[in-house]
Amino acid sequence: MSASLTLISHHLCPYVQRAAISLHEKNVAFERRNIDLANKPDWFLRLSPLGKTPVLLVGDKPIFESAVILEYLEDTQHPHLHPRDALERARHRGWIEFASAILNDIAGLYSATTASAFDEKAAGLHAKFSRLEPEIEPGPYFDGVAFSLVDASFGPVFRYFDTFDAIGDFGNLTGLPSVKRWRRALADRPSILAAVDADYPERLQTFLHARASHISALLTAPV
Repeated sequence: MSASLTLISHHLCPYVQRAAISLHEKNVAFERRNIDLANKPDWFLRLSPLGKTPVLLVGDKPIFESAVILEYLEDTQHPHLHPRDALERARHRGWIEFASAILNDIAGLYSATTASAFDEKAAGLHAKFSRLEPEIEPGPYFDGVAFSLVDASFGPVFRYFDTFDAIGDFGNLTGLPSVKRWRRALADRPSILAAVDADYPERLQTFLHARASHISALLTAPV
């Protein structure tokens, strides 16, 4: 009998979403346990040396760091979400790291305290998405018809823009038809929809309101 799986999570963490998407794609049963990262319980800190989510408990053994969790699931669960070819697999891993860099830029965007800093971060995001544009196959997914871990990594990236688009047009995806098409395809994927709770948009708006940043001011500005 295989060990039970518990995904230690935070409601808004995009790296948790990567692990949840992989588990859903592989049709693996798991329990999800959310914690408050602003008030980390002692039991969590004993499991996560870096104090970050996600952590995957396999029975009573913790695996921390999302990239390691994804690789563990690739080693132990089917179907595979990485290409079988070693060179293509390495290429995909590189674009997963690129998704992580975009997530860092998104954090910079919503933390920017002035309009000029915000515009600079928005321009940087557009530059990164422009670099990605020619890499996307005709689709519907990153590498064509097969859903991969690159898709699992970018699903949480694009989810931010569902909320950002309701605040204003920041030009992040302007003139990038392949990225836009890919975004739409990922938005409809059941595993990506299931990776967050139904109240995710409200939680994200609450989080953004509390940033005391430029985007917080845009959220509270009269329409």
